[in-house]
Amino acid sequence: MHAVVHALSITGSMTWEITWALILGFALSAVIQAVVRRSTIVRLLGDARPRTLAVAAGLGAASSSCSYAAVALARALFRKGADFTAAMAFEIASTNLVIELGVILALLMGWQFTVAEFVGGPIMIVIIAVLFRLFLRERLLRSAREHADLGLAGSMEGHAAMDMSIQREGSFARRLFSGEGFTSVSHVFVMEWAAIIRDLVIGLLVAGAIAAWVPDSFWQAFFFSGHPLAAKLWGPLIGPVVAIISFVCSIGNVPLAVVLWKGGISFGGVVAFIFADLIIAPILNIYRKYYGRKMAAFLLGTFFAAMALAGYAVELIFGGLGLIPSPATAKIPDQGVSWDYTTWLNIVFLILAAALMIRFTRTGGPAMLRMMGGQPDPADAPSGHAQHGTPEAPTGHAHHDTPEAPTGHAHHDTHGTHHGMPGADAGPSTD
Repeated sequence: MHAVVHALSITGSMTWEITWALILGFALSAVIQAVVRRSTIVRLLGDARPRTLAVAAGLGAASSSCSYAAVALARALFRKGADFTAAMAFEIASTNLVIELGVILALLMGWQFTVAEFVGGPIMIVIIAVLFRLFLRERLLRSAREHADLGLAGSMEGHAAMDMSIQREGSFARRLFSGEGFTSVSHVFVMEWAAIIRDLVIGLLVAGAIAAWVPDSFWQAFFFSGHPLAAKLWGPLIGPVVAIISFVCSIGNVPLAVVLWKGGISFGGVVAFIFADLIIAPILNIYRKYYGRKMAAFLLGTFFAAMALAGYAVELIFGGLGLIPSPATAKIPDQGVSWDYTTWLNIVFLILAAALMIRFTRTGGPAMLRMMGGQPDPADAPSGHAQHGTPEAPTGHAHHDTPEAPTGHAHHDTHGTHHGMPGADAGPSTD
């Protein structure tokens, strides 16, 4: 019982330490997603040129998602005509080049890991592009497209299908600070939390248990921490393996990354572990459903290689610049709740979260939550405008007179704008 209490106390302390940072990260991400329309993403990802991949990475970072939703959205983009390599670049960026991940890494492990995230992510995308160009054959790609068009359900299909961006015209500030903007931000914020909460809780519990029960001597031997060169070579290879079998993805793997870093895994190994949220066992099974067994195996091999190589690159770059911090600077919170800056920040951001949740609840949000699992659209679904009022199309937008529709916005401040009318860029809300 003492051991269980110790593990839970670490989990609770870690949760309290990161609460404000998570709320801040998801709020900033929600603002960005509110002004980036899904139609813009589809239109810009038609090939695998370097410029297109850079755009895919930028749009992916703006379209922050949990790993499951990112994988579902990438498949939807591919079915709508996006290039497969560009869709995978978008998928990688939407989980590994995002604000909330950078914030929590800086808080728990140091700013160097945040910089490593934004350095290693593009390196991984470049490596993926090269590997795809060298080894992805047209026959395999054609087979993957045929499987994708079957529309088999994976996870978070409904969430990936919702375009919750602001649809009204006008300047960035006018759109964002309108009633519709407040609604859109609240919907993205709550839906993103709902998507990652399971993995976050599991990650915190696993990290607390490992921190409390597994002695440092085990990790030091496992990661060869007494042999610097061996540790640097071993870390980026074993990091993704630990991620695959941990079943924890998205933000949820950061608490475990702290434990591994304190235990002796190399700097590059931590980076590779964090990037490996897209090849955990459940997601590999989703790749099998989406694209077939051969493409799932191809993605496992190429993603693993890219994550490991990105880990080695980060290790060399940061080691050469003397920017690798000491593991002693990372902290596994275990001090409980005390009246310090963390408590005050948590109070402020919890109030913000409560305001967004109230707005979400009053504008059709609960219906969206019921549609999170959802189903992928048929291959011939329209790609430009939402079919309002049809429950099978999780559109992301609804009006006050149809509260039963699976919605993203119940507009308070439309100013005459009627979504779905010709000229209204509703985005591919049936992705």
